[in-house]
Amino acid sequence: MGEAGDRAGVSAIRQFVTGAGMLGRGLGLVARSPRLLLLGMLPALISGLLYAAALITLIVFLPDLTRWLTGFAGGWPTGTRDLVRVLAGVAVVGVAGLLGVLTFTAVTLLVGDPFYEKISGLVEARFGGVPDEVETPWWRSLGRSLVDSVRLIALSVLFGVPLFALGFLPVVGQTVVPVLGAAVGGWLLAVELTGVPFQRRGRRLRDRRAALGAQRAMSLGFGVAVFLCFLIPLGAVLLMPAAVAGATLLARNALGHNTAATSVGPGRAGAGGAEMSTT
Repeated sequence: MGEAGDRAGVSAIRQFVTGAGMLGRGLGLVARSPRLLLLGMLPALISGLLYAAALITLIVFLPDLTRWLTGFAGGWPTGTRDLVRVLAGVAVVGVAGLLGVLTFTAVTLLVGDPFYEKISGLVEARFGGVPDEVETPWWRSLGRSLVDSVRLIALSVLFGVPLFALGFLPVVGQTVVPVLGAAVGGWLLAVELTGVPFQRRGRRLRDRRAALGAQRAMSLGFGVAVFLCFLIPLGAVLLMPAAVAGATLLARNALGHNTAATSVGPGRAGAGGAEMSTT
């Protein structure tokens, strides 16, 4: 029993690392087509500017917000009151970061849907195509993406609120809660980013969760890597195309499709003539 548990633990760690490595593989794929990389960064840049303005606003009003949230501590000793306000500020920024990363991804995927469809399609073609592709009208696909994004944002809020409350706890709020936030955020990002390849096969959100859940360690590895990179200033803008490419690899792996490069590349990618080399 002990040896079996050890092997399972080692296997989970390997899968986690493999999943994290898919972000790097995605970066390597999109880097071969600089024009496509730049086009994929454009929607993220637009969304990034909007979210940067929101973050600056939050920081400016953070002292007032924390004072309002900790009004119950107004009559406490100065040291205790200030500590509570600092903890509240950390909790607010942490939850805002979690919700910001998740909603940023949803908004950017909607804004840049044509670009990310192109990137994902090139990755699919490089690794053997999509044998079970389902043709779906663009308007229906967009509608499903919107509904799925709203559901995932609602889930992020559902998890974010208790994490925000736990953030007020001394020590736990500054150690355990950030780890939980990264895990929750990573899982939701993995589900969010794999939307395009799953929808290409006619799979819905519940199918996506089930397939990724069967390889949870790998999915978490990919999602947590993306989540942490997206927290870095400009990380989300620069790495969004790579995240889409890596998510396509994750989806193919979860569905049992080939993720080893084939000898036949995708050729021209249509408008713009972007290519993704197979060498």
